[in-house]
Amino acid sequence: MWRIRCSPYSRFYCMPSEGVQLSPREHLLTDDEVFRLASLFVRNGVRKIRLTGGEPTVRKGLSMLISRLHGLRSFGLESIGMTSNGLALHRQLPGLVDAGLTHLNLSLDTLDPFKFEIITRRNGHEAVLKSLDVALSCLNLQSVKLNAVVMKGLNDTEVLDFVELTREKNIWVRFIEFMPFTGNKWDRAKMVPSVELLALIKEKHPTIEPVQTMSNDTARSWKIPGYRGGIGFISSMSDHFCSSCNRLRITADGQIKVCLFDAKEISLRDAIRHGADDDELLQIIRSAVWGKKEKHAGMDNIDTKSNRPMILIGG
Repeated sequence: MWRIRCSPYSRFYCMPSEGVQLSPREHLLTDDEVFRLASLFVRNGVRKIRLTGGEPTVRKGLSMLISRLHGLRSFGLESIGMTSNGLALHRQLPGLVDAGLTHLNLSLDTLDPFKFEIITRRNGHEAVLKSLDVALSCLNLQSVKLNAVVMKGLNDTEVLDFVELTREKNIWVRFIEFMPFTGNKWDRAKMVPSVELLALIKEKHPTIEPVQTMSNDTARSWKIPGYRGGIGFISSMSDHFCSSCNRLRITADGQIKVCLFDAKEISLRDAIRHGADDDELLQIIRSAVWGKKEKHAGMDNIDTKSNRPMILIGG
């Protein structure tokens, strides 16, 4: 899995309350640079690419970029995914699917419009739900997932409501543990371990069953018999999956990160702009991968000072 970050969007757990300084356009990867790196990764075994946020739909020429990435399927690329806040997606999504988008993750932490404004610092709840409906109507989308970060005292009482969405809708709701990042005022007391959520769901749905997934999937998946969709748990804090994680992230300004929680970065953008050929780029990528730690620090010891805010990394 390779993830490309595109541009900013704000949720209070992703962006510091004071905001972030936007990068000058010349600091960001151009479409040609994105495509060159994507080609290099795919030709060397990467099979999945995901465009993440910030918010990909604010990037000009997104449909054309996806179309270019779609051309890499002949070299082994199997899927092109995107994570979106859904605010403007309903207008663009059919064209993006036609261009080659195959998988969609929508970020939605609450089914309550008032809480939505608290979490995102803006209105738009109805627009996200509209994007969900449009996504479910796109026959060529292979999967639609809802990502919900669960926080105690804010939206933890909505877990069963989210589960109920999967009764009639062919979606996977993934409950994500609240994670510490620069400026998001992480508090261990607000983090709800996935095991507690599963226990809560089992009380209501005792027949829920685990679903077999790939060894490097980030989510542990479950399904209630008779429901069209399913649920998953991403337990980065309470039960990490570092040993099986094969994700690489390329930030909008061209830095490679081998771990979401590691502040260390290596610039592929600078190497490209200084004339590096593909072999030299591969050597930089290998050195980054070989430098990956066995596991990230415990939840109370993660570096939230020198690492980027989540909005500048991409989920």
